[in-house]
Amino acid sequence: MLKKFELYVIKLFLKKFLIISSVFFSIAVILNILEEINFFKNLEVSFYTPLVMSLLNTPSVLFEIFPFIFLISTQFFFLNMINGGELETLKIHGISNIRIITILLISSFMIGVVLITFFYHFSSKLKFLHIDFKNSYSSDNKYLAAVNDNGIWIKDEIGEKIYIINAFSIDDVYLKNVIITEFDSDFNMIQIIKSPQVNISNKEWVIADSTISKKNITRKGPKNINIITHFDLEKINSMFSNLSSQNLIQLFKLDNEYRQLNYSSIEIRLHLLKLFSYPFYLSIMTVFTSVIMLNIKRNKTIIFHMITGIFLSVVIYFLYDLFNLLGANNKIPLMASVWFPLFILTVLTSVGLVRINEK
Repeated sequence: MLKKFELYVIKLFLKKFLIISSVFFSIAVILNILEEINFFKNLEVSFYTPLVMSLLNTPSVLFEIFPFIFLISTQFFFLNMINGGELETLKIHGISNIRIITILLISSFMIGVVLITFFYHFSSKLKFLHIDFKNSYSSDNKYLAAVNDNGIWIKDEIGEKIYIINAFSIDDVYLKNVIITEFDSDFNMIQIIKSPQVNISNKEWVIADSTISKKNITRKGPKNINIITHFDLEKINSMFSNLSSQNLIQLFKLDNEYRQLNYSSIEIRLHLLKLFSYPFYLSIMTVFTSVIMLNIKRNKTIIFHMITGIFLSVVIYFLYDLFNLLGANNKIPLMASVWFPLFILTVLTSVGLVRINEK
């Protein structure tokens, strides 16, 4: 059975977390509404559409900034404890700062597990709906790309022609074992082009060593055929990169499909590693902030603490993002790109925990 002071610490921390989360959620909704209004400004949609779109997108935004919400929540938790004299009262009754920090550590880890298990699943579903709905209004909706068990599929429309493209895999800047089915605007088939590889380094594709089937006659095509498309390697990569709309099961499935296609799954594996390290990240942020708060002089203003929190958030964000970019670009191992910044924070926090009970 939890003791009364432990329940009090947990409830106070959860209260601060929910309040700060609500504030950030409101800010994110407002900022997203402005973005959605700009997107739909030339389209005929209802007055409420930008608001609905913003509400669908905001949970995934909130998930990204939860580490910094934990940082600020911990700041306000200790401000409440210090200003109310509760920290001193607990110390008189033999409750050390380490014990309080331990309770916050365990609470943060458990909240992190809940966020990964339930909130992320919920936010990814809403993000998918958000993307799907906006695509239906996007001028690029007729240009589609997807990956499944049968390879990479691309639909493209150029003038009066429609192309359905299927490739077995991607290798460097080449689509491998490609079948391009060409239709007219009424979906009457014109011809089928088969090629062992197609260069997609830019939007003018180069089809090498092709065979062309037209009206049941198959013949050898020219050595190289050039076609203009709306896709290049960069665009195809970007269409497969929105991982926040995929839940954990979908991410594992997508990773497996990419590996089978010889398509780079580095971003997926990096995303999965970040998700599995998430509870640890939140816990370290909480303990790190606790150490900072207990080492700052108690007569500092709320403004000072807020500025400190924002500064630390920016520094930690850039540190974490830098290592993630290094991992995504194969400069360092993926494991190191996720865990090394957390290791640095842990070391800094451990140093600060020395003699923390004397604060």
